[in-house]
Amino acid sequence: MRLLVDARFTRIGRHDGISRYGASLIAALSRHTDVVMLIHDERQLELLPDVPWVKVSSPLSPAELLIAGTVNRLKPDVVFCPMQTMGSAGRRYGLILTLHDTIYYEHPTPPGFLPAPVRLLWRLYHRAYWPQRVLLNRADAVATVSATTADAIARLRLTRRPVTVIGNAPQPAASSGPRDPGTAPERSLVYMGAFLPYKNVETLIAAMEHLPGYTLHLLSRVPPVRKRELTAAVPAGSDVVFHDGVSDEEYTDQLHRCTALVTLSQAEGYGLPLVEAMAEGTPVIASDIPIFREVGADAVRYVPPTDPAAVAAAVRELEDPQVFAAASSRGVERAADFDWDASARALLALAEDVVRQRAGHRQRRSVLTRLGLGRRG
Repeated sequence: MRLLVDARFTRIGRHDGISRYGASLIAALSRHTDVVMLIHDERQLELLPDVPWVKVSSPLSPAELLIAGTVNRLKPDVVFCPMQTMGSAGRRYGLILTLHDTIYYEHPTPPGFLPAPVRLLWRLYHRAYWPQRVLLNRADAVATVSATTADAIARLRLTRRPVTVIGNAPQPAASSGPRDPGTAPERSLVYMGAFLPYKNVETLIAAMEHLPGYTLHLLSRVPPVRKRELTAAVPAGSDVVFHDGVSDEEYTDQLHRCTALVTLSQAEGYGLPLVEAMAEGTPVIASDIPIFREVGADAVRYVPPTDPAAVAAAVRELEDPQVFAAASSRGVERAADFDWDASARALLALAEDVVRQRAGHRQRRSVLTRLGLGRRG
């Protein structure tokens, strides 16, 4: 089977969630089968595994409408795209598209890195469900990252195609392994994630009023306007540090020193920071929403997402050394349930199903044509 993976959503310089998802799957797939990547900028190769690649147009350019013609010439059996927006008109190969979540139907603010015209189209796109249905139904199969999102896709009837969970997983540790659960943590908290309104960082900042002596580290890049808004919300006397982006090594170092990773997001498709923190033995405090329950199971402390006092109380519980050690150890156990190799095998099985289904369709059309019951050509 000739498998192509669309790696054009790989960021330049530093991964975001979808970029890391695609790159990690490619690395795992390459251990099981031959993979060819599609890129649009050779700088993307810095964050991608060393596998064969072909340079094509950007997924954000008008040429995306005709990308299938370019891909046809590469003669793949199946193409996997870690997004749902890949052009497919005129394709002669199997296609698996990915829908990570349905968040933007309820929270339509688009990612800030998109060009202004694309952000406008993004908002228009999420005002109705039919554009999503058109895109997904042009594929042979749909992948998603969690059972929670698969349920949402079914509930909203976004596709007639089969939906398969191809899960996310933590990166290999940038250190020698998880932290020592018996070593007392610093009185600090870590947040890793975007700063869109549904991420609910304001409540996390408000919780610092109830946690004197603690420092909150906001690790991700933050747009200047959003930083000013959040800075104005910091309670008097509270210690909140904006890092505006950190390396993988710095992230791991913060996880090894802090009391907990905290996220109060009100909507997610997966929740990768939870798994990353658990893998390092860092306790997690998270909003009580279905996806976090799916990911964290009994290894996470759940709190109402709009209750700063409840967040502070959950942090205070971890001041007990025995409670902290138990939470740290259980997190490592839970994180081991998520594995890129298992995700790669699930994707390969899905790709093989697509190949068989397409072969079956061609055979049926051939039989009908010979019987004079189908269209020729």
